[in-house]
Amino acid sequence: MDRQSPFASAVTFVRSLLFALLFYGLTVPLLLAAVVATYIGRRALVPVVQLWGWTHRVLARVVLGQRIVIEGQLPPGTQFVAIKHESIFETIDAICMFRSPIIAAKLELVQIPVWGPVGHAYGMIPVDRGAGASALRAVRAEALEAMSQGRTVVFFPEGTRVQHGEAPPLKAGFAGLYSILRVPVVPIAVNTGRLSPRNGFMKRAGTITYRIGEPIPPGLKRAEAEARVHAAINALNDASVLAAPAPDKKAEMDSV
Repeated sequence: MDRQSPFASAVTFVRSLLFALLFYGLTVPLLLAAVVATYIGRRALVPVVQLWGWTHRVLARVVLGQRIVIEGQLPPGTQFVAIKHESIFETIDAICMFRSPIIAAKLELVQIPVWGPVGHAYGMIPVDRGAGASALRAVRAEALEAMSQGRTVVFFPEGTRVQHGEAPPLKAGFAGLYSILRVPVVPIAVNTGRLSPRNGFMKRAGTITYRIGEPIPPGLKRAEAEARVHAAINALNDASVLAAPAPDKKAEMDSV
């Protein structure tokens, strides 16, 4: 990230503080509404969660000055999306990007009081990092159920958030889902880490890009499928980063 002038840094701090106050301040009543909606049913919960996602996107645009550009088009129908993970931004924004998505997330997020059960009820697949193959079977079952309902499955194949420019190997869980779902994979590169770093409070103005890659057909050998996904989701990195490491070959389920 380029160094800012003292004045620009001050503006960024004020914008980031205002965004945090507004977003988290509005999250509280929306979360309470979502808790009530879980007792009514999914049809009541979905609009509340969608409002939360769009609140985040609008505040990012208006308060932070973060403009979104989408390069390419999502194919029609049910999708299995593999997306780069650099920031919490794309996790929340998935609600705006996709129709009723179901998102694979680490178990710890689902265990957060109040928020976790709401997220699970809406469509987060909890993944137990230490459960090995049993975790993969659970993810497969929930992903298949979601796709049978016409929902998009969103997966972060490199695992946890990374700094912009990093290109770690894919986790083993991607290959397991790819083989069992038997549908094309839509890879999406993002560069959110440039403006909203994974562990940073300061969020900068600028353009966030989603680059939708060509769908990768089912039935490829594991090495080829992983290599194509890895290259596509890192397409917004520097060219030097794309000479990236080989895919992870561990047999057990890693974190997602």
